[in-house]
Amino acid sequence: MPARPAEPAPPIELVRRHDHDRFLVSLLLPADRRAAVWALLAFNLEIARVREAVSQPIIGQIRLQWWRDAIDEIYTGKQPRRHEVVEPLAAAIEAHRLTRTHFDTLIDGRDFDLGDEPPVSLTALETYLEKTSSRLIDLQLEILGIEAPAAFEAARYVGIAWGLIGLVRALPFHVAQGRLYLPADLMATAGLDRDAVRSGKPSAALATVVKCLTDRAAEHLGCARRLKIPRAARPALLLAAPAWLYLHRLARAKHDPFDRRIQAPDPWAVPRLMLSHYFGIV
Repeated sequence: MPARPAEPAPPIELVRRHDHDRFLVSLLLPADRRAAVWALLAFNLEIARVREAVSQPIIGQIRLQWWRDAIDEIYTGKQPRRHEVVEPLAAAIEAHRLTRTHFDTLIDGRDFDLGDEPPVSLTALETYLEKTSSRLIDLQLEILGIEAPAAFEAARYVGIAWGLIGLVRALPFHVAQGRLYLPADLMATAGLDRDAVRSGKPSAALATVVKCLTDRAAEHLGCARRLKIPRAARPALLLAAPAWLYLHRLARAKHDPFDRRIQAPDPWAVPRLMLSHYFGIV
């Protein structure tokens, strides 16, 4: 008998396998909010991985449009599509009255992934990350029922910082795919050309650009740390804890994104998150 096709992975498994840092953070959410956040994070994985799953930009555009249509159907009261992520996401949207514009912005932000040109400037990169990272935290705050403006301000800072660090850590993977997220203005100032990055070799110019990005990430985290955030909002902002760790690792690696030490798992990840959760150390 032919083997039965594997059952689609539920949101919790998708997040655990492919977004481990956010998965660990989600375990510190109130138990009755975790399923909604897992559905949200699984949706984010679906749209974030479109570029790596397609061979041509037009196919990526079709996939992103599929998600636009799925979100539109949810918000216009139609029956959700039979899909392992769409159905639980629809339940989360209904249960927590999530803001539609955040979803539209998340999807629209992923259009940039389908091109091969780097962002023209650090400002352009931060705009991209506000759309694709900060908005995700905004939705988690909504799931938690948070309304405090300071929490959403912190979400912007933490989201951009996490995105900057994530792109630096993912640089070897992106280079292998022919993608580049280093801002063109920073590369020009440092005298770094694309071929040098694509060679996969560390250089002083590359380290200069990476340091600019990590310094900027630290600035954003510092701004978030100075805000008075409600205790109930902390679980949505806990990515700040591993963000600081990765910044320290990159500094020890002399800002070489090809240094394998920056990819090593953190054996103290759970205690680190718990400290941040209970004492607000972000």
